[in-house]
Amino acid sequence: MPSNALDAAANEAKAAAETAKRVNEDAQRMFGEAAKRIEQAVTEGLEQFRAQSRTYTDNAGQHIDEASRYVTERVKERPLAATGAALGVGVLIGLLLSAGRR
Repeated sequence: MPSNALDAAANEAKAAAETAKRVNEDAQRMFGEAAKRIEQAVTEGLEQFRAQSRTYTDNAGQHIDEASRYVTERVKERPLAATGAALGVGVLIGLLLSAGRR
C-alpha cells in the first residue's frame, strides 16, 4: 500500500508540474501579446504626435517669418524711433536686473 500512495503522490506531482508548465506557457503567450499591443499603441501615438508637431512647427515658422518681415518694414520706415525703442527697452531691462541684486 505505501508504494501506491507514493505512486499516487508522484502522479499528482507530475500532473501539477504539467499544469504549472501550461499555465506558465499561457502566461508567457499572453504577456507577449500584451507587449505587442502596447508597442503598437505607443508607435501609433508617436506617429500621431510627430504629425501634429510638424503641423504646429510649420505654422509657427510662418508666423515668425511674418513677424520678422513686419518688424523689418517698420524699422526701415522709422529707424530713429526703432533705435529709441530698443534703447528704452534695454534701459528698462538693465534697471530691473540691477534692482534684483539689491
